[in-house]
Amino acid sequence: MDIDIEKLYELYFMKVYSYVMTLSKNQSTAEEITQNTFFKAMQSQHTHKGQSSELTWLCAIAKNMYIDEYRKRKKYSPLDEINDVSEGRGIEENFENADSSYMIHCILHSLEEPYKEVFHLRVFGELSFKTIGKIFGKTENWARVTYHRARLKIRERIDEQ
Repeated sequence: MDIDIEKLYELYFMKVYSYVMTLSKNQSTAEEITQNTFFKAMQSQHTHKGQSSELTWLCAIAKNMYIDEYRKRKKYSPLDEINDVSEGRGIEENFENADSSYMIHCILHSLEEPYKEVFHLRVFGELSFKTIGKIFGKTENWARVTYHRARLKIRERIDEQ
C-alpha cells in the first residue's frame, strides 16, 4: 500500500501531537516523538495493511515510540527533574495539594487499561470522544462509556481512602 506521507502529515500532525502530548506531558518530547512517528511511518508504510484507519496506525506508532522513550528516560532520569515546592503559598497548602494530587495520581496509575488511557486522553489530552474511539478502533459511544466508568472507578477509590 503506497501512502502519501506529506498528506498524512498535513491531516494528522496535530492529532498525533496532541495524543503524544497527553502521554508525555512535555512539549519538546511530544514534538520529537511526533516527528519521529511520521519518519517511521514513511519507512514502514508497507506494513500498514489498511485494516485500521491511518490515524489509528500513526497513534500506535507514536505510542510505541513514547514507550521506548519512557523506558530510556526512566533508566537515566537526572535528579534535577524533581520539582521544587512552589513559593507564595503556605506550607500546609502545598502539602495538602501535593497529598491529594499524589493520591489521585496513584489511583489513576493503578487503573486498569483501557480506563487509564481513555481518562488521560480525555482529561489531559482534551481529545473528543470521537477521536479517542478512533485511536482505539472503537466507537465514540465506547469511548464515552469507558471514560465515565473510569471516573466512577476513581471516585470509588477516593471514597475508600
